[in-house]
Amino acid sequence: MIRPITVGVDGTPESRAAAAWAGREAVRRGLPLRIVHAWQWQPTDVAIAADQDTQAGWARDLVREAGRTVTERHPGLTVTAEILDGGAVESLVAAAAEAEKLVLGTRGHGAIVGFLLGSVGQQVLAEAERPVVLVRSDDHPEAEAGGREIVVGQHGGPDDSSAALGFAFETAAARGAGLRAVRAWNLPPVFAYSPGSLRLADQAGGLEPYEKEALGEALRPWRERFPDVPVTEHVEIGSAAQVLLSVAGRAQLMVAGRRAHRRAVGSRIGSVAHALVHHAPCPVAVVPPS
Repeated sequence: MIRPITVGVDGTPESRAAAAWAGREAVRRGLPLRIVHAWQWQPTDVAIAADQDTQAGWARDLVREAGRTVTERHPGLTVTAEILDGGAVESLVAAAAEAEKLVLGTRGHGAIVGFLLGSVGQQVLAEAERPVVLVRSDDHPEAEAGGREIVVGQHGGPDDSSAALGFAFETAAARGAGLRAVRAWNLPPVFAYSPGSLRLADQAGGLEPYEKEALGEALRPWRERFPDVPVTEHVEIGSAAQVLLSVAGRAQLMVAGRRAHRRAVGSRIGSVAHALVHHAPCPVAVVPPS
């Protein structure tokens, strides 16, 4: 089954940037592009509101224009454009399940304020079964050149970040880019020490060498699978979000694994992914566990 790259559009500058990003990615991967817009008729008592047929026409024009723009830039690309009948979250989550990745636009105001991600985007990130890429309105093709890296966070054992690492290596290989794998660590509190953990750290020559060894072990199968991807192993003390954001300026794409936490008040994607989504100055891919 050939999965398309799917992009959600709504006519905003950020969704146009997302469509442009998705078009370039589809060309690189040799995949079709699917452009979707979630629309559902919602009657209103406001007298000046357009009727159902008029609003449906606006929605059709929106996806057609998005498709026409991408096709003009990439004449050989297979592009489909369609309206999804239903609520935005459920429609986009369903579209993501059939896609190689889902691409969405998000507003941003610089590295300090970062992304402004609405409730729809947050829910889609938390519930999508496939990777979701968030693209800012000021994204441009030049940001994918000039030696910029694919940056990915790694934590825990080899299996804990395997989905994010696989996504990052595949992306780097498709773009001919280098990859920076980041593992952050902190001194454990006194009560977290145990004879077993101390013995492992001693065998590695200390805590930092132990963390470097753990990162190398997690990367080993992916380096063997993608031998042509140059890899920089980055191990640094600090919080994972802080360390990743410290190297975001050199990245063309940041990749974070998703740690979905379901609570009575809704779903969360994990603190690291949340920080990157709101503060990284480049597109961010949030990858669900495999």
